[in-house]
Amino acid sequence: MLDHLLDKTDEADDAILEVDGLKKYFPIRRGVFSRPKGHVKAVDGVSFKVRRGETLGIVGESGCGKSTVARLIIRLLQATEGSVRLDGRDIHAQSPAELRAMRRDVQMIFQDPYSSLNPRWTIGRTLAEPMKIYGIGSKREQIERVASLLDNVGLNPSYASRYPHEFSGGQRQRIGIARALVLNPKVIIADEPVSALDISIQAQVINLMQDLQEQYRLTYLFISHDLSVVEHISDRVAVMYLGRVVELASKEQLFRSPKHPYTGALMSAAPEVRGAEGAKRERIILRGDVPSPANPPSGCTFHTRCPSCMDICKTVAPALKEVEPGQRVSCHLY
Repeated sequence: MLDHLLDKTDEADDAILEVDGLKKYFPIRRGVFSRPKGHVKAVDGVSFKVRRGETLGIVGESGCGKSTVARLIIRLLQATEGSVRLDGRDIHAQSPAELRAMRRDVQMIFQDPYSSLNPRWTIGRTLAEPMKIYGIGSKREQIERVASLLDNVGLNPSYASRYPHEFSGGQRQRIGIARALVLNPKVIIADEPVSALDISIQAQVINLMQDLQEQYRLTYLFISHDLSVVEHISDRVAVMYLGRVVELASKEQLFRSPKHPYTGALMSAAPEVRGAEGAKRERIILRGDVPSPANPPSGCTFHTRCPSCMDICKTVAPALKEVEPGQRVSCHLY
């Protein structure tokens, strides 16, 4: 087997992934000369740390910047400002050769398992390709590892000779998980990995991911808009709104006592999230629409919809600060 070739030395530092002041502005170009007329602030100053072996969930409405953060972390996009550090090394300061080596440590599970697989390649070839690229193991060792990974994700090793169209959606996502595990990464970024699956299959895939996390000592960054899924799998949760983190807390703190008005409104719109025993959760209706990231409001970006808006909210952007041990909130109420 290839475990002896793939093992990496663990670092003593508790935080394996550190995101600091991360920004991504996309230029808006108009006119004959395509000169920038403004910017879409997709990610606007996001900071958080992910501890070794934990699952940090990132949740928010569509368009809040969750997937852009994921692409910045693995450097599919270049950051406008800020840093992403993996074991103390800034990913956005790496040379192409250094980045290539570092990419073994961070892998991704995509939302659509079918479009992320090459329809002309067998599953065996898809899983073996990363090992070929990095020159890991002999051909026989690669075949053995592919068979082992398929077995670990609950698929028959003989399926290696089949093509993506021969599998169901849930099976294809299991293949996507196996591909993410091929190089023994330290961190796996899961971008809406179960949103395209049936409810019953979602539970199976989430339970599989938790079992594999323990088996391979993985760290997850789990992105989703589904609060019930995030509550089930996460240790801590970051809530995003319009490109910023507005609340960051442990799962227990967040779902028991959300502090930010947006977090409370988000939870009130999700019937799957449990409230107190026998009690009905108060429904919070937000007024207005989500502002455009090309022209976000001044001050707190949530103030145009916030039921607790004060004058200071309209002009001063609140800092993300600790209001309870382990619970950080970006709001002038605290």
